[in-house]
Amino acid sequence: MTEKKVNPIRMQQILVAVSVALFVIKLIAWWLTSSVAILTDALESSVNVIAGFIGLYSIILSSKPRDKEHPYGHGKVEFLSSAIEGVLISIAGFIIIYEGINNFIHPHELKQLDFGLALVALTGAINYLVGYYCIKKGREENSPILIASGSHLQSDTYSSIGLLLGVGLILLTGFAWIDSVAAIIFAFIIIYTGYKIIRKSISGIMDEADGAIIDQIVGILNEHRQNDWIDVHNMRVIDYAGFYHIDCHLTVPYYINVNEAHEVLDRLTELFKQHFDNKVEFFIHVDGCIPQKQCSICNIPDCPVRQSAFLNHVSWTHDNILSNKKHSLKNEKFS
Repeated sequence: MTEKKVNPIRMQQILVAVSVALFVIKLIAWWLTSSVAILTDALESSVNVIAGFIGLYSIILSSKPRDKEHPYGHGKVEFLSSAIEGVLISIAGFIIIYEGINNFIHPHELKQLDFGLALVALTGAINYLVGYYCIKKGREENSPILIASGSHLQSDTYSSIGLLLGVGLILLTGFAWIDSVAAIIFAFIIIYTGYKIIRKSISGIMDEADGAIIDQIVGILNEHRQNDWIDVHNMRVIDYAGFYHIDCHLTVPYYINVNEAHEVLDRLTELFKQHFDNKVEFFIHVDGCIPQKQCSICNIPDCPVRQSAFLNHVSWTHDNILSNKKHSLKNEKFS
């Protein structure tokens, strides 16, 4: 049975609602305990709320169809949104460090830690489950903002585990300074999480090559290779947050006419549309083959202009498919 696809907008709405609820619970826990570690956890949750609304807006915007002003669609806004979320997460981490140091200098009495522990444990469990589901669906839909939101929620869980250990040690030992140490340690974890989200977002904005997608394309081409796809090279892939723009050069028999070449392209593009669930567009430059150089890698039967026997195909790889050169069996590369 085919699994039902998630609606990214609906998913982000759920994330916003969950973030608001958890933020309120953490504020209550801080108010009851006066723990700076729990306060820092609440501060990070406030970032979740802000980022959640930004993410919701970006997903709504990215789902709009292409128009004259945005011929490739609006998907890039998701990378910008997740970058903002990463920055906010990092800022929250630095605020937590400040509060932890300040608590060392001006310590205050802690209270009702047992009840605070219970609330923190509850929010941690909810964060992990929702974050796991969000990352899973974000990868399926290739949505950077859903992945970023899920990663953020799971980082909250790890922070909550640290807080539980720290506050638990305070209950056992009575050493209140542990509260500040726990806050500072997990502030650095939060900052690192923010950095990773920013790094991934910038790579999307800058159209950094996605090795995993290119490997998928190479695998599909080799698996479904057809005789009149003599060579593929100079491939470029741009990810518009789940919608792929792919351009490449395809070498076909030089003697076929325009209509026949178009039929070859249609077969190739249809293959990729099926694999990527229609979230792909191709711009393909057609090259004619060079008989004296490429007959040995061409397996077209009864070719009327063949000058040498077919020996073997050139296996397309991650590296040679990106090269702006035609290929030959002897690994010659020529324009």
